[in-house]
Amino acid sequence: MFTSVSSRSAAAYKKASVEASVDFADPHQLVTLLFDALLRTIGSAKLAMQAGDVPAKCTHIGNAIRILEEGLKAPLDLEKGGEIASNLNALYEYCVNRLLMANVRNEIAALDEVSKLMEPVVSGWKQIEGKGPAYLRPV
Repeated sequence: MFTSVSSRSAAAYKKASVEASVDFADPHQLVTLLFDALLRTIGSAKLAMQAGDVPAKCTHIGNAIRILEEGLKAPLDLEKGGEIASNLNALYEYCVNRLLMANVRNEIAALDEVSKLMEPVVSGWKQIEGKGPAYLRPV
C-alpha cells in the first residue's frame, strides 16, 4: 500500500487540499464541506467498527462529534434562528449522544441512524445554495 513516507505525503496533500477548499469557500460551501466530512467520517467509523479497529473507530467517532459540536452546532444563533436553529441544535445534540453510544456499545445501528438523520438535512442544505440570505452567498 503506502510506505510511511508516501503515507505522510498523502496525508499532507489531503490536508493541504482541504485547507485550500476551506480558504476559498463561502459560508454555504463551508457548511457543505462540514456535512460531507461528517458523513464520510461516520462511514469511516463504521468500517473501523466492522474491522474491529478500536483506535480508528474512536478517532473517527471523535472527529464526527467535533464536526457536530464545533462546526455545526456552535455557530447556530438560537435567538435569531428561531425554530429552525432550535430544531437543528436538538438534532445535533441527539446525534452526538447516539455517536457516543455507538462508540461505547459498538453499535453500527447507531452510526447508521445518525447518517440517516443527517442525510435529509445535508440534501436540503445543498438544494438551497444561492437561494438563502445574502450572507450565505458568495461575494
